[in-house]
Amino acid sequence: MAYYPLAFTPRDTALMPTSLSPKRGMFARLVDAMMASRQRQVDREIARYLAATGASGRLTDSIEREIGHRFLSNRSRW
Repeated sequence: MAYYPLAFTPRDTALMPTSLSPKRGMFARLVDAMMASRQRQVDREIARYLAATGASGRLTDSIEREIGHRFLSNRSRW
C-alpha cells in the first residue's frame, strides 16, 4: 500500500515555480531580436532567389552553393 501524506494535495504543486532560471537581460533580448530579424530577412531573400531561378521545389547543388555564397557569407549587411 502506498503512503500518501494528507498535508500534500495536487493543488499545492500549482504554486511551485516551473523555472528557477533568471530572466534574460535587456541587452540579450535585444541581440536575440536582432538575430531573429536578420534570419527572417535571409529567409525572405532566399525564397525570393529560389522563385527567381524557377527551382520549383528542387534544390540542386549549384543553387545551394549560390545561396551559401550570396546570403550566408560573413559580409555585414547592417
